[in-house]
Amino acid sequence: MKTDQKELKILKIILWVYIVLCIIIAGLNYGYARNASDDVAKFITWGWHFYENWIKTIFIIIGSYLTLKILKDKNTTMRKKNLIGFISAALVVHIIGPILLGNSELYFFTMPLPWTTTPLQLLSTESSFYISRISTWGVNGITIALVFFVVYSVVIFVGTLLLGRRWQCSTICLFNGFAAEVFDQAIPLIGKKKKNVKESKVKLLYGFKWIFFAVALFFTLYWVLLLMGVSVPGEPKTLGMIENYKYLSGELLMAMFFWVAFIGRGYCYYCPLGTLLGFIGRGSGQKITTNNTECINCGKCDDICPMSIKIKDKAKIGKAVKDMNCVGCGRCVDNCPTKTLSYSTRFLDSVNNKVDKY
Repeated sequence: MKTDQKELKILKIILWVYIVLCIIIAGLNYGYARNASDDVAKFITWGWHFYENWIKTIFIIIGSYLTLKILKDKNTTMRKKNLIGFISAALVVHIIGPILLGNSELYFFTMPLPWTTTPLQLLSTESSFYISRISTWGVNGITIALVFFVVYSVVIFVGTLLLGRRWQCSTICLFNGFAAEVFDQAIPLIGKKKKNVKESKVKLLYGFKWIFFAVALFFTLYWVLLLMGVSVPGEPKTLGMIENYKYLSGELLMAMFFWVAFIGRGYCYYCPLGTLLGFIGRGSGQKITTNNTECINCGKCDDICPMSIKIKDKAKIGKAVKDMNCVGCGRCVDNCPTKTLSYSTRFLDSVNNKVDKY
């Protein structure tokens, strides 16, 4: 067996283990632990935190190494930056942060509104999330978690204003972005790797995008109104549970299903936060420049784009690609044989212009 085939096999095994462990431990944590004895429940919760923080970080580091080994003969300039970003984010969120702040659940607060309303629920004494955490975290612990959320959210939004959607989706996203890059060579786990996603499936996924975005905005509005003292229908505990089930079924399990049978970026097609960041990315001037040299019409950019964006047609006429669905992964840039493609924003352009002057 060739070296790269061995590395690919190991990468697939790691991803399978990650998925299976996640389903088992999440099932125990969100299901069985509620009816178990205190000691058993604490052990399950500890196992969940250990898996989500330490095991996940170890898998990201090993997976990044294996991916680069598999791609050793290809240009991986952008990919290396992505992987360095994910490793750094994992170390901060899953290892350094929990140790310094004494909270093993900081990963709950690394996806800003409207993706999750967990921080808003933590502000409401009526929510099941607040009730379940106040006894273990205390007021100081809750304050620390909320401050962390605010700081992390500012980092994401400011970073997106400067660097486009690439900043979150292809550099620090620890929900789906990391898997799409770290385990790209192993996805899908079943079947052959797809060059292009059928247009009908793309339209369907983009249809889901607006549905999930609307649902996310609904939950956000509900908790904002509740915190403002406005009388709203519905039981806060029930709404919190419904959102939790939405996360487990429509996001966590679906993301993993895409890794198994589709493409790594499957969930990115309809991620609510990604949709919002797409608008911000457009405001930042995010684009794929296509006229650095000359397009030879090979189509390699279209073949490798995980978001099924039509790049070649724009490149043939030297027109920049400005698509809010672009996650800025840079695969098209790395894959272009003539180096005519590059990723940029207004901020990056200004920085490059200043460097060129010197």
